[in-house]
Amino acid sequence: MKLLRSWLFVPGDSEKKMEKARGNGADALLLDLEDSVADDRQEIARKMVAEFLAANPDRSAQQLWVRINPLDTELALPDLAAVIPGAPDGIILPKVYSAAEVNRLSDFLLALEAREGLAQGSTKILSVATETAASLLTFDSYLKDVSDRLVGLTWGGEDLAAALGASTNRHPVTGDYDDPFLLARSLCLATARAIDVQAVGVVYVDFRDLEGLEKECLRDRRSGFIGKVAIHPAQVEVINRAFTPSEDEIAFARRVVDIFEKNPGVGTIGLDGKMLDMPHLKQARNVIALVEQLR
Repeated sequence: MKLLRSWLFVPGDSEKKMEKARGNGADALLLDLEDSVADDRQEIARKMVAEFLAANPDRSAQQLWVRINPLDTELALPDLAAVIPGAPDGIILPKVYSAAEVNRLSDFLLALEAREGLAQGSTKILSVATETAASLLTFDSYLKDVSDRLVGLTWGGEDLAAALGASTNRHPVTGDYDDPFLLARSLCLATARAIDVQAVGVVYVDFRDLEGLEKECLRDRRSGFIGKVAIHPAQVEVINRAFTPSEDEIAFARRVVDIFEKNPGVGTIGLDGKMLDMPHLKQARNVIALVEQLR
């Protein structure tokens, strides 16, 4: 699957905001039927999202995903039945407890794709993997048996705080995430890498603080995340820039690949006074692959 740097949430009950977001630089729009839509506007939102998907079949520049309501609510199946005819690129699944919900969603999608004549497996899944207390204890379920529709994992700090009974998810002195939320972040990243899906960073809720957003993006990228969710259009440019390799990074990656290719069979080699080995070569190739895809 194409790597996505920026995922922008858009309320599903606002035709104006969806149309405006279509011109945004986000790699993917997350058309929301959950938290941003009031209960009495669910039907309106489903209709608007379905019409928007149908009116925008070209996803070559920007993918269109839909966040449905949690599977353990009566809203989830009507959400799916309404939007799958528009062939969304994927479904964002919130309030997940384990991989079992991902597999259950995959079964629903299989039936709906058959109903609509869509290619089986064409609708992908992004799991919001840490919005419940139980989810912190079930990451191993993703390692055992999970649908190949799953292409990404992200984590949720706000809903997790509510689930844990926390008054805040940030440390009062440092401003960094507190311990339970750092655990959620780490487990999400490690699991995503273990099963070879995209690790997507959590939302940065202070949408006016673009400097803080950039710092968190760069920290995420250093850790191994390859993208981030945005809650405001102004955040997208910062996210895209932060998750795009710089010219210096690209040049160094090419030098690393070049020196290993010129010395086949060598496991370690020196460059600029530093010893490089196979992990460095792998990282360099990842950088080059990302750049080629973005271009």
